[in-house]
Amino acid sequence: MREEIATFLTNNVKDPRILGLVTVTAVEVSRDLRHAKVFVSVLGSESQRAATFEGLDAVAGHLRGRVGRALRLRVAPEFTFKNDESIAHAAHIEQLLAQVRLELPPEPVAPPETPSGSPSPAD
Repeated sequence: MREEIATFLTNNVKDPRILGLVTVTAVEVSRDLRHAKVFVSVLGSESQRAATFEGLDAVAGHLRGRVGRALRLRVAPEFTFKNDESIAHAAHIEQLLAQVRLELPPEPVAPPETPSGSPSPAD
């Protein structure tokens, strides 16, 4: 279902509010298949995210029909879109780690060891 939703959003949605980097990260479907939470990661400013979620809510009905037909479901779920911050959070952690690496002094490089029994270069 996640792949079908992602394909629909990428290939069929022309709503200008849903432009930019939108990633469907997960879908949780209720037991009776009547409701589905679609977790979406949206990169951009807060206002861009808000506009994207308005656009997603606007296409939810079309998405419901498309997914129902594509997956041959007797009852297609009603979609609720939820913000997933995990990708943005991971990018922030990577940025912090890169900053720490720049602030650390370089590690000293140890001279290569010579095998025992071999004469050392000073001999």
